[in-house]
Amino acid sequence: MTPEVRLAVNQIVKQFPRQQVVVAEDQTGGACVIVDGEALGPPYEQADTWIGFHITDQCPYADTYPHFVRSDLTRKDGKPLGEAMTAGHTFPAADVLRNKAEMPSRPVIQLSRRSNHRDSEGFETPLIKLFKVIKWLRSR
Repeated sequence: MTPEVRLAVNQIVKQFPRQQVVVAEDQTGGACVIVDGEALGPPYEQADTWIGFHITDQCPYADTYPHFVRSDLTRKDGKPLGEAMTAGHTFPAADVLRNKAEMPSRPVIQLSRRSNHRDSEGFETPLIKLFKVIKWLRSR
């Protein structure tokens, strides 16, 4: 991993000490990360989810996008998940990881929360982006 990616991963691991954080290096110096056991609350049927994402070797200059959650996520009221949430994807992509055994691909729901006007000078780190995605997910 590049030093910037390693720093971002370490910040995430430190921030989520009670959850399992799985990290697998990609082929270019980035990493795929899964934070498992994130509490959801209403309006979801499931009490928690894992959240996965890819930190590219362009960190901190690239947006951490998209994020992924469990494929069986449903709402208690039976309504569709809503905008920016789509099924039919897998994470991580089969050709991304250096060692595919570290993080097998799985079906997911993709969360499309691109930061088009993000500050690449370090104010929106992968950790801050993760916090934004969690807040957004809980507000649906």
